[in-house]
This record gives sequence, structure tokens and C-alpha cells, in this order.
Amino acid sequence: MVQKNKQPPSAAKPQAAKAAAPAEPKRRGRPRAYEPDVALGRALELFRRDGFAATSLDDLSAATGMNRPSLYGAFGDKRALYIKSYQRYRDEARAAMIEIFRAEAPLRDRLARIYAIALDIYLSGASGPRGCFTVMTAASEAVSDPDIRAMVLEGLTEMDKAFSTCFRLAKERGELPEGADPTALAQLASATIHTIAIRARAHVPRKELEAIVQGAIDVMCGPK
Repeated sequence: MVQKNKQPPSAAKPQAAKAAAPAEPKRRGRPRAYEPDVALGRALELFRRDGFAATSLDDLSAATGMNRPSLYGAFGDKRALYIKSYQRYRDEARAAMIEIFRAEAPLRDRLARIYAIALDIYLSGASGPRGCFTVMTAASEAVSDPDIRAMVLEGLTEMDKAFSTCFRLAKERGELPEGADPTALAQLASATIHTIAIRARAHVPRKELEAIVQGAIDVMCGPK
């Protein structure tokens, strides 16, 4: 009887090796592209443009590239993400202005620089001027949310105190008359910040906003 030829050992090895090859492990967790700071910045832009109520979880998911479970896991619910976004905005605005508030410069020049930076912030935005997060959206939420109300009041008080320090030092240097009230002037300076924020959101041209600023500075500092 003729015996059938057996398959050479060398021919069987590749098939056995292929069968024995371990399967690639499945990836788990968020994609590596996920960056909390980037996602929070995108959420901030959305809340600042549309406000809290008009911004849906689907909007946030699309803007950040994260699904709902990932959003909840990273930031909490929508309200928690809004508060984190507002705090981020306040931190960035403070960082942009703090050195000018502390600078040793004539009062008129210092105020002009502060308002110029404010206008840069309020008039920025890919889809148009966005104004101020505090004035345009957080102030509305403060009516019914005590935590947001506390943040808004803290921010307003912080700005009043910073301006008051500027006017007090200017008074000590003789830049203001003896009867000048640093507290009252600080409130006027803050009110000017708020009005240019609102008008910027309404697309008032920068030149008109700068004219408002110049008029306010003349009132606060007196004629040149």
C-alpha cells in the first residue's frame, strides 16, 4: 500500500504560529486626544456665547468631542461644568489685568490700559463680540442660583476694590483733588466696565466704545 505523503513540518509552522498569536487587547477609557483644559475652554466659549439655559448637553458634547458619560465623569453635571467655566473665565480675566492694576503708572494711563484690555476681551469671538461672562450670562443665573450669585458678587467686589486702590494711590500722589472719593470713583469705573461689555455684545463699534471710555476717564480724572 502506498503511504500518503505527510505535510512537511515547515509548512505547518506558519499556520500554528498564526493560530497561537494573541489577540490585540481592546482599548478602554477616553481617547488620548481628550484634554480637560481644552474641553473646558470649549465649554466656556459655548456658555459665554449662548448662556446656561440655551446650551444643551448635546451642544456641549459636540463642542468638546466628549460623550455625556465622559462629560459627567470629568466635570460633573451641566451646572457644575458651567460654574467651572465661569471660574476659568474669571481667572483668565484677572490674569490679563492684574499687572496693570499693580503697575506704577499715572492714573489716566493706567485706566486707559485697563479699558483697552477689557475691550479686547469683550470684542473677541469667532462668531462676533461676546461681551463679559459675568454681565451677559452669570448675572442672569445669579437670580436663582446662590452659588453663582456669590461668585458674581465676589467678582464685582474684587473689581471695585482694585479700582479703589488705584484711585487711593492716585489721590496720595496728588493726581486727584483732596475731596475725591476713591470708593465712589471705583464704582463709576466698574460701571463703565459693565456698560462697554453690554454695548460690545450689541456690536457697538470699538471707536464708539473707546469714546465712552475716554469720557468716563475724563470725569474720573478731571480735565488734562
